Amino acid sequence: MSPKNLRLKRFGLIPATLTPMDKNFRVDYEQIEGYVRWLMRFDISGLAVNVDASEGPHLYPEERAKILEVYASIVRGRIPIIAGLHARNTEEAVRLGLEAKEAGADALLVFPHPAFIGEPSEEVIYNYHLEISEKVGLPIILFQMQPALGGVEFTRETLFRLVRIENVVAIKESSFDAKKFVNVVRILNSAPRKIIILTGNDNFIYESLILGAEGGLLGFGTIATDKQVEMFRLVSQGKLKEAGEIWYEILPIEEVIFSPPLRNYRARLKEALVMMGILKTPYVRPPLQPISDEERKLIRRTLRDLGML
Repeated sequence: MSPKNLRLKRFGLIPATLTPMDKNFRVDYEQIEGYVRWLMRFDISGLAVNVDASEGPHLYPEERAKILEVYASIVRGRIPIIAGLHARNTEEAVRLGLEAKEAGADALLVFPHPAFIGEPSEEVIYNYHLEISEKVGLPIILFQMQPALGGVEFTRETLFRLVRIENVVAIKESSFDAKKFVNVVRILNSAPRKIIILTGNDNFIYESLILGAEGGLLGFGTIATDKQVEMFRLVSQGKLKEAGEIWYEILPIEEVIFSPPLRNYRARLKEALVMMGILKTPYVRPPLQPISDEERKLIRRTLRDLGML
């Protein structure tokens, strides 16, 4: 799919999906099918697969490819499939990008590489994305990811160079910091080429839409999905008060899911979806760990209070 053909709907919600697993921490493809069909019931504008919420960095390459094939067989081109791309080096990034493309991905969310850490880093970051763009040929979504999850923050100069790469079509800004988010919006609004700004800030989704986001690629998007789709729609119509009412309604479960330590948000989301009858098992692959009984009780109580059980 060429960048021009990637259909990223303005003010659309792209859930960052989970990867169901069995008790032996193997990918449960049967559960994936039911989970994807459930998500497709909502008016979402894409699905992000093998990303951070999916435990993508913890999956084997062959698992990532098969998962994409399952998604592609269900989605059938109705909405874009965005594959997380995380690699040990540039050569592997290109190879994995090509494998994702063959398996059915319509675009790539390029994860930050550890080599991006430290200054100066502009050349390292630019060349990594440029080579993926030129050799894979899929639309690219940049990823500004908070350091707590292994990410980096791009400088103004780096962003200006990255947006000149033809296949770069969007950025997922996920600093979890409103001030940093606004700074990225200001930089990109003055950049030599327009790209779409997607919020990845699960802790201030509604506010980031007001501050300049044009859509969202979110782990929180895989729960209370219908309400978030409606919230995005209302923002697109300028009905900010009504959108805000939805956000403040679902905020209690967001605050529970994304409480410290942040790494446990995947396990919390799985537990919540099991309680809701969407998934059958809540297992996360080690070194990620299951949550405590106290956390489970809090999640169940919060879901019940919101009428989600």
